Amino acid sequence: MSSRPGAKFTNRLSLETSPYLLQHAHNPVDWYPWGKEAFDAARTRNVPILLSIGYSTCHWCHVMEEESFEDEEIAKRMNENYVCIKVDREERPDVDAIYMAAVQALTGSGGWPMTVWLTPDQEPFYAATYIPARDGDRGARTGFFTILSILKTAFDAEPDRVGRSATKLVERIHSDLSIVKSQKTGGAMQFTDQLALEILDHATNYYMYRFDSADGGLDYAPKFPSSFPIRFLLREARRTGNQPLLQMVQLTLDKMACGGIYDQIAGGFHRYSTDAHWMVPHFEKMLYDNALLVLAYLEGFQATGNENLSRIACEVLEFIEREMTSPSGTFYSATDADSLNLQGVRDEGFFFTWTPHELDGVLGADRAQMVGHYYGVTKTGNFEGRNILHARELTAVPTHIQDAKVILRKARETRPLPMRDEKILVSWNALMISAYAKAGFILNQTQYVEKAGLCAEFILNNLTVDGRLLHSYKDGKQGHTAFLDDYAFFISGLLDLYEVTGNLKWILMAKKFDKILETEFEDLESGGFFMTGTTQEKLIAREKPAYDGAEPCGNSVAVSNLFRLHALTTGDRYRQRAERALNLFAEIMVTSPSALSEMLLSVHCHVDKLKEIVIVVPRSRAEAEIFLKELRQAEVPNSILVVAVEGADLQAQSKVIPLLDGKMTLNGKPTAYICEHGTCKAPTNDPQTFNDMLRNLT
Repeated sequence: MSSRPGAKFTNRLSLETSPYLLQHAHNPVDWYPWGKEAFDAARTRNVPILLSIGYSTCHWCHVMEEESFEDEEIAKRMNENYVCIKVDREERPDVDAIYMAAVQALTGSGGWPMTVWLTPDQEPFYAATYIPARDGDRGARTGFFTILSILKTAFDAEPDRVGRSATKLVERIHSDLSIVKSQKTGGAMQFTDQLALEILDHATNYYMYRFDSADGGLDYAPKFPSSFPIRFLLREARRTGNQPLLQMVQLTLDKMACGGIYDQIAGGFHRYSTDAHWMVPHFEKMLYDNALLVLAYLEGFQATGNENLSRIACEVLEFIEREMTSPSGTFYSATDADSLNLQGVRDEGFFFTWTPHELDGVLGADRAQMVGHYYGVTKTGNFEGRNILHARELTAVPTHIQDAKVILRKARETRPLPMRDEKILVSWNALMISAYAKAGFILNQTQYVEKAGLCAEFILNNLTVDGRLLHSYKDGKQGHTAFLDDYAFFISGLLDLYEVTGNLKWILMAKKFDKILETEFEDLESGGFFMTGTTQEKLIAREKPAYDGAEPCGNSVAVSNLFRLHALTTGDRYRQRAERALNLFAEIMVTSPSALSEMLLSVHCHVDKLKEIVIVVPRSRAEAEIFLKELRQAEVPNSILVVAVEGADLQAQSKVIPLLDGKMTLNGKPTAYICEHGTCKAPTNDPQTFNDMLRNLT
């Protein structure tokens, strides 16, 4: 991808591995990657920096490239007046977070592509997202071409004013990216049991008030699956017995799986829906969305027993295996929304949509009519004259429709494929490790667990240097050092692997990486974790993430990990660190619970108390199946699982998991224990008794 035969222009980005940067390697813009060379050039020339941030599957990033960055007249103005830097937000989330804060401070919203004007010292003085190329384009009064001149003139003519503006904006960024203790309380809130309950109740009331009773999710568009926290609401329904919450979850899961946001032919979820009905998506498919939705559908299945929910989870994993898995067993990042249409023009959604004529050509008239009826196909279509397939209700798919889906998928694959971003990100791969590991356990599918383990092994062998994680990997080249999300998500995945396999390697690695988090990322005074470690590049601000968006933030997952490590190892320092973080974030959760919806799961851990489920067997892990079968079908979200075989395995695990001390089989038979803070109910050999104990957990 670094060279294109016959290309008129080639810039420094041709030497990069990021698919997003390589997309811009033949622009007439003299792009630099983020780094010292660009900053030195800006200081030497005494010109501002024009920073453009996006990602490879971003539709409006493609639009701005075609309209502005491929335009030679605009590129000439950029090159003469600026040092131009292009950043892949997925490779440098630390850079992205800082300058997104600038965009949000100046405009009140954010998004990509992000366009930011900086001083040579990297301080922003103006920021926007997508900007039409010229005055009047797409209804814009002032286009990008004109803004380039206005801001360069201001930089040259009024340097003091620009400097003051930049200083003020940097101060705002520092404030927005750090968690400042409340001036009202004189410090962080104390996270008490009573406050935890208030947070849960407040969050529940918010989601009930904002619920869309017709289509599920929240009552506005666009609709992101992540904006409606399925797993939190399932826990609340279980804790309180509030059945309407369970009905809200069921409706949302059903509507998403029936809508156009779900790829009815090949499986997998698109990024979000542009409308309120989950019908018309932005068509890119992100690895993280699909990993997180697998977990949501699996937990929905456990809570309701509805096998259509587990079917959707399996279809997503089949899509990941077929289209998003590398030969090494790791997972690619995303597929694009755009592809080439029949006229050879880039067209969003063309690959995924159908006309009645196309269905006739692939299936024959009679079968096409049945499929068209099932998936709501019309002559006029529901998307630019074409049809986004959707189902009326979530039921078992009839055999004749299932057979037709296979034919349509193979026919669709003959179209020009959407571009696939094949970089490997540790954080997103870790989310998929958790998805595969938990699916393997809940559905009793050992091949899923094997896929999770294969990916984890690759990360340990290829994305670590001197015992520390790296963030990315592409074409055999290692990328930037790891961020908070990489460590937090990977630790979570390792703990999931330990629970489903009993392999001590996974928990030992989880403890090792948590130690790095503690020494290099954690704020040991105020609590919580910074996005960057002490050894990483120093930017103009250091973010302490406090928002769960499309992905959970690293702080939310790190707190959950600490509670799990405390339950598994009884190490009280893990609990202390978790509660210190909850103290820090308590005020945000009180005032805006939707901002940290993933952290609400840790609040549940605090309130519900993690249940310690221990199974000891005489000869082999397979003997635990009589109990694991019951556990798979139960809804026990706040729990940890340890399975040990008497003898050498039990002795080895006991050294790491003190919870196992004194545990043994009764009468030489598989034995189950259910404990809380090390205090256990009477052990049992009987699966039905174990099942009753699970059902009666509070």
